[in-house]
Amino acid sequence: MIPAGLYLVTPDSDDTERLVSLSRAAMLGGARILQYRNKTASLALKAEQAQALRALTRALGVFFIINDSLELALAAEADGLHIGRDDGELPALRAASGGRLAIGVSCYGDFGRAQAAHAAGADYVAFGAMHASPTKPHAPLAPIELISRARTELGARVACIGGITADNAAPLVEAGADWVAVITDIYQSADPRAQAAKIAALFP
Repeated sequence: MIPAGLYLVTPDSDDTERLVSLSRAAMLGGARILQYRNKTASLALKAEQAQALRALTRALGVFFIINDSLELALAAEADGLHIGRDDGELPALRAASGGRLAIGVSCYGDFGRAQAAHAAGADYVAFGAMHASPTKPHAPLAPIELISRARTELGARVACIGGITADNAAPLVEAGADWVAVITDIYQSADPRAQAAKIAALFP
């Protein structure tokens, strides 16, 4: 079972030491999940960073997810894989992983995609962007009503992402989100541990 709470997502970074340091601070502040996501790194750097973060998450008891790449998830001995619309079909990925990985699916603002993902066995569905996002500035906004709809109509576990901060996360949690995924508000904070703690405290 993936633990609910603050879902930390890494920014694109070439500085592995700094990435690990900031991630450690956020995890000590209460992040329950770390997703390694780096859209710009070389394959070698991705492997290096994934291994470093796997060691850190294992030491701190944090659930570790890889974005996009089944190969990297298996090589890093991750706990899970997060996929978008261009990352393959869930049943095939589940079979290729031997059923070992939890798999979450980006559903954007599309309830039909969430229905299909849940029916295919997704461990969670993710909606976003919930707010204007510096990571994906052109992403369409997803209505908050999708959270409760996915929970009640599908019985799905729900993650939210996109422009989420300590100041705007509470309504998402109140609407039933199992996780709020955060990048910028933590990694660009002067005190990532304290910022993470503010968001983590919103969960029971």
